[in-house]
Formats: sequence, structure tokens, C-alpha cells
Amino acid sequence: MRKLHEVPPECNSESLINKVNEIVGFIERALEDRTPAHEVEEGLWRRVLKIGRAGMEMFFALHGDGGEGEQVSLPGVGQVKRLAEPHARRYVSVFGEFELVRAVYGTREGQKIEYVPLDARLKLPRSQFSYLLQDWDQLLSLEMPFAQVAASVEKLLGLRQSVHSLERCGRKLSQEVPAFWQAQPVPPVEEEGALLVCSADGKGVPMRQAGEPAPIGAVKPEKGVRPGTKKMALLGAVYSVDAHRRTPGEVFAALFRSATPAPQPPPARPRPCFKRVRAALLRDEADSTAPQVDAIFGWMAQEVVARARDGQRPLILLMDGQESLWQAALVYLPEENFQVIEILDLLHAISYVWKAAHLFRPPGSDQAFNLVRKQLMRILCGQVQNVILSLRRMAKRRELSKQRAEELERICGYFKANAHRMAYDEYLAAGYPISSGVIEGACRCVVNDRMERSGMRWVLEGAHAMLSLRSIHISGLWDDFIRFRIAHESARLYPHCAANDDDFHLPCVA
Repeated sequence: MRKLHEVPPECNSESLINKVNEIVGFIERALEDRTPAHEVEEGLWRRVLKIGRAGMEMFFALHGDGGEGEQVSLPGVGQVKRLAEPHARRYVSVFGEFELVRAVYGTREGQKIEYVPLDARLKLPRSQFSYLLQDWDQLLSLEMPFAQVAASVEKLLGLRQSVHSLERCGRKLSQEVPAFWQAQPVPPVEEEGALLVCSADGKGVPMRQAGEPAPIGAVKPEKGVRPGTKKMALLGAVYSVDAHRRTPGEVFAALFRSATPAPQPPPARPRPCFKRVRAALLRDEADSTAPQVDAIFGWMAQEVVARARDGQRPLILLMDGQESLWQAALVYLPEENFQVIEILDLLHAISYVWKAAHLFRPPGSDQAFNLVRKQLMRILCGQVQNVILSLRRMAKRRELSKQRAEELERICGYFKANAHRMAYDEYLAAGYPISSGVIEGACRCVVNDRMERSGMRWVLEGAHAMLSLRSIHISGLWDDFIRFRIAHESARLYPHCAANDDDFHLPCVA
């Protein structure tokens, strides 16, 4: 690492131009030697990285140590003096590692450093890793295990990073997530759909005990060792969509479509607009889920208040049958404040129809299939009570075993408890969505695809950080989040950064 308190002769523009000319010479030699294209490509990439490093060295050298005289006046602090000893810091960029030696200001040696002009001018992050490197690291970490990210970055950039540093960086980055969601602008009214939809669901995340070493790769637990249990994360989604009117028959045909194409293709389904997804895995001291319920449903309520146009459009609450979710929705989205329309996810209801059919007919049989078709058509036509009566009559005729009869009553109880959310004929006529594909897809993309791979187990803090960041990514807001994070951290770290800008001059370099 080079200390940059002096301007080295190789850090001038002529030296940088010479390195660019070296690339031209490399290409000419490759042509004469008939070098394969892949070797030329790799050679160019390595030389480009060296040019980038030389450019960064020149950039830092031009700034010197950032000193702004013997004394500086800071708003709210007063006069601070330049301390005798400069302070060095490590800075790791995509072009390599640097040591920056900076002038620092404070009241006296040994006390708090009040001002580091070079850090403020360059908006350096609190972390030793550059904002760009953090961006690339974490973007890769959203899709790959941390060890794989470290190996990939080392191969691409020649930088070695520990798994621990990648994990720690992700956790620090996730701390900016709540403020980012608070700062999100309200989508333009003219670009929103006619209906506002909220959905929530839980998804288990495999956990390991505190202090237990994380498994490396896809390592199976030793025989007799109980693997980490799962903790339920909570995901929420808010989006708008235009109405899409259909008949029960059209939905039925789509669910049981055959290989024979329809005479006319169905109209295209409207796409969700401004789909925002958020996830949390939080617990309080009693290990209850109250913190994550507050985080997700509280955020959903804020989204609804901002986007509901003073109640001028209906709010669709579309979820599965988990009663705790509906109870939370009543607390955070009370009907006296919003025009709430509760809808039970149709696909979840269908799963219960299949469970009932298998109590009477063998799984995979035509009889079970036909029974499901018959009962499902009744459900789509809003005849939930008829389905309950029909199943109970069948149970009496067939004299189900005690265990099967209890299971059937559980299923009928489910339909009875959710009957007011199963008026599918009315929902279809109004053009409302009746399946929670958005939140189901979010559970798969946010949790399954990254956090449930073979051998993976998580600690609570790391899991919550990953869920928070992946949610932003799936919402299509990653670049906005990175820009927000940089601006937010810079404002916090450098409130005095403009104090002496008028007096700053770069040293001359030959």
C-alpha cells in the first residue's frame, strides 16, 4: 500500500497515458503472436484494472492530505486546530487497496476528532470498503452464498474479502432499510392501477442456534444432531392493478385447461403497478413475532394511506387462511378507515378441496379429480355453504373413520370461518384479483431461492438483514436504495463538509 501524503512521480497524467499506450502495444503483440481471443480478453481486463488503480492513485495524490490550514471554523463547534499527527485509513476499492494519510482537526491530541477534510471532500464511507465495492458485493450476496461471492470477486477483481466482512457489511447496509421505505415517494396517480391490493404471508427460515458454527457448503448435520429449527418470517406486498372481470366458468376453464387451445385466447391479465415487497424476521425478548408484525403491517398501512386517494378506491386484502394475519390486518387496516374487501386466496381454498376429496377418493384417481371439479365450481359461484353441506352428507353416507371425520370437520370449519371472504362470483364480476400470486412469488424469490438452499442455516440478525435487502431488490429499487444510503450516510458523517470549500486548492502535479 502506498502512502499518498506525497505526490509520487508515477501518479501524473503522463504516466497514466503511458499505461493506456501499453494496452495498444499488448494488442499489437497479440495480433503478431496470434494470441487466442480469450487470452487477449483476460489480458485486457487485467490491464484495465491496473489503469483504474493508477487513476485512483493519481486522484488521491492530487488531493494530498486534505489539510485546510492550521485552524478551521465549524458550525456549532467553533475553532478546531490541525493536530500534529496525521491519521491513516484503509480504503478498499474495486481497483485495489489504498492507505490514505489525512490531516485531522480537533481541540487537542487524544480527544475526539471533529473534522477530517479529505474524508468529507471525497464522501468516504464509514466502512473501509468503497460504496461501489459494497454495492457489487451485496448485489452478488443477494443471489449467492457469501463464500461464493468472496471467491467470485477475488477471481474478477483480485481482491480478497472474508465471509465475515461480507456478512457484516450486509447487516450494516440493512440498517438503512426502514428509513429508505419511509422516504419512498408516492407513485404518480395516473400511473397507478384502479385497485389497491395488500397481501401478507409467512415463510419459514432455517435457523441455527447462537454460537453454533455456520455449515460450510451443503454439509448435512451429523447423525443424531438435530438441525436448526425454522422461524417464521413475515412478508408483505402492496401494489395496484386494474380490474380484470371474468366469469366463474372462465376461471374454472383456466384451472383445468386441456391441451386443446381455446377458440379465442383470453384477454391479457393486467400487470401489477408499483409492486413493493417487504420482509422481516424479528423477535422481542419473549420470542414473540410482535416486532415483525408491527414492521410489516405498519409499513403496509403507511403505503395504503399514501396511495389510497382518501378512500376513493377499494382496498383489496388478499391472503390465505392464517387467522393471525387477518387479525393483524384488522388492527393496522381498520375498516372504519379504509374500504377493505377481504378475499381468501383461491388457490389456498382449492388445496382444502383436494384434502376433502382424498378423504373419500384415492389420491390421483379420476373420482377424486371429478369431486374436486364439482366442489370447486360451487365455490367459484359463491356457494360455499352448499359445499359444506355436500361434504357432510357424503361423510354420513360413507361412514368415515373417526380420524377422517375429524379431518373433514376441520376442513368444513375452515370454509365456514372464511365464507365471508369467498364470494368469488362477486369478486370476479367486479374485476378483483382472487389469487395471491404476488406474495407467493415473493416468498419463493425472497426466501426459498436464497435462504433455503441445502445446508443453509441462519442467525436472526443475518436472516433479517438478508430479507430486508432482497425485498428491496425484488421491488426493483436496489439502485435507488444505494443512492439513498450514500446520501443518508454522507449527510450523517459530514455535516460540516461545506465549511471551508472556498479555501480548497489542489496541489499542482507535473
